[in-house]
Amino acid sequence: MTRIHLAAYGVFGFLWACNATNTGNPSTPGSAPAGVELVRSSLERTSNPNISADDRTMFGRDERQLSFDLYEQVKVGQTNVFISPYSIAVALGMTYAGAEGETKSEMAQALDFGLAEPTLHAAFNATDIALQGRAHELAGDGGSTQKSSGDGLQLNVVNAAFGQKGLQFKSPFLDVLALNYGAGMFRADFVGHADRERMAINMWVEDQTRDRIKDLLPEGSIGPDVALVLVNAIYFKASWLTPFDVAATVQAPFHAPAADVQVPMMHGPAEQYAKADGYQALELPYVSPAVRMLFILPDAGRFDAIEAGLDAAFFDRVRASLTRYSVDLKLPRFSFDASAKLKPALQALGMKQAFDSGQADLSGIAGNPGDLYIDEVYHKAFIALDERGTEAAAATAVVIREVSLPPPAEFVLDRPFIFVIYDEPTGQILFVGRLLDPS
Repeated sequence: MTRIHLAAYGVFGFLWACNATNTGNPSTPGSAPAGVELVRSSLERTSNPNISADDRTMFGRDERQLSFDLYEQVKVGQTNVFISPYSIAVALGMTYAGAEGETKSEMAQALDFGLAEPTLHAAFNATDIALQGRAHELAGDGGSTQKSSGDGLQLNVVNAAFGQKGLQFKSPFLDVLALNYGAGMFRADFVGHADRERMAINMWVEDQTRDRIKDLLPEGSIGPDVALVLVNAIYFKASWLTPFDVAATVQAPFHAPAADVQVPMMHGPAEQYAKADGYQALELPYVSPAVRMLFILPDAGRFDAIEAGLDAAFFDRVRASLTRYSVDLKLPRFSFDASAKLKPALQALGMKQAFDSGQADLSGIAGNPGDLYIDEVYHKAFIALDERGTEAAAATAVVIREVSLPPPAEFVLDRPFIFVIYDEPTGQILFVGRLLDPS
């Protein structure tokens, strides 16, 4: 068989909530792009994965480590940074299902895949199911004492594979995609109509991310030698548990590395706060309290030192140190998008053979060792944060009145900071980034 390419792509969209509902879309491939046939394993997705509590904990810990390993690589040479480690892990988890030999060993080490198969794929499935359920776990629902004035939450994870028609993909690989990722195979004609198929995939991604991620695959990224494109899309739309008062937002300086810039600074109360040597930290819940945003604000002149120590252990320590304060919070309103080709980052982490056209062994997908290799891993992201996406209102006030709080604190994000959006029960880091310049 002629050597052909495999390309894996991770994509996600993030935006604030505006009249969101509390229902999420199922994690299925959805409808096929125009002219593309959908084929899949006859097996149905496992709705109740058999995975122990210890394995769930280990999986969350491993994925947190991968998150900061990726962040360390992607930040080089960038100003603002924003990625979805979970999206990247899912896309490469599907690829891993078809890797063999040394290629598989390298991927496991680079991606911190500590669980063996099939438990690893079951863990991805269990996490996905848990995340899909967050839309139904809103504060104030089901008798909860924690009330919310926020609108709602959507957190949708969708996977799909686009494979060259006529190529015989192996049944065990398709079974793993169906059982654990809810992914079918869209048959595409890369040989005869590569650019048409590229645009069809891009349109599918736009649809899955509500038009927030456009042109994921740039011109020239798809050619007649492409065999398979694996796509993960995450769409997150949520309001804060307590939105900010728009009337309290004022122009204020943000101390960017190059020069001060004027930004719209939101103002309101918060309560989960910690102060340690070299930094402050603050956490805000979304309308589904399991999903939270953690801000890490290094002291003036300490950003590089704190960022250099950013890893899973540090993240866990920060989370554990948070306690209830009456915090006067000031947070800039901002939005930006980011894109990256992840091949250099993944190679730096030790995932080398999978990108080597002479050595890669992805024979679990199709063909023989050396027939398939990863050409590139593209990643694109968008974030927007404003008063509707963060909040201070009745829920925070009620909680403060119920507990004896430490002395008041002030948390002013007017200089470069790091932020993490994560799911508390699973320990999954959905997004991680930094803001150096919001202008």
